[in-house]
Amino acid sequence: MKTKFFIPFLLLMSSILFSQNSNINKENGVANYGYDVVSYFSGKPQPGSVKNTVKYQGADYYFINPENKARFQKEPVKYLPQYGGYCAFAMGDYGKKVQVDPKTYKITDGKLYLFYNKFLTNTLTSWNKDEHNLTIKADMNWKKLTANK
Repeated sequence: MKTKFFIPFLLLMSSILFSQNSNINKENGVANYGYDVVSYFSGKPQPGSVKNTVKYQGADYYFINPENKARFQKEPVKYLPQYGGYCAFAMGDYGKKVQVDPKTYKITDGKLYLFYNKFLTNTLTSWNKDEHNLTIKADMNWKKLTANK
């Protein structure tokens, strides 16, 4: 029962502390904490390198090698995390942009979803309990948040 109230509290605090006006979760212009978004699809997210950088939609994306960089350049939308790289659970449950742990992810129907995983709270666990409904709500919330930008 404590978890039911603890998760919303942590997500609220995280969204207040780390809220951004951008529709892409980035720090110092770098998206996805520097992790190679293509590497998720091979089963192991890995930090990319500034040597293999692509600027896309106002953010820098790092890749582990020229091959992943080329894959992204060919089909960027295929590899981009949903909801701008913000926490999928928070977007579905609260409609808020919340930071993520880039190593906590799930790929469903070819789409990359990232999740908050800090302070004993892993929102991927909550997402898995009601993924279908949370995805619908997250899609609607994301459309509302990005409609005016």
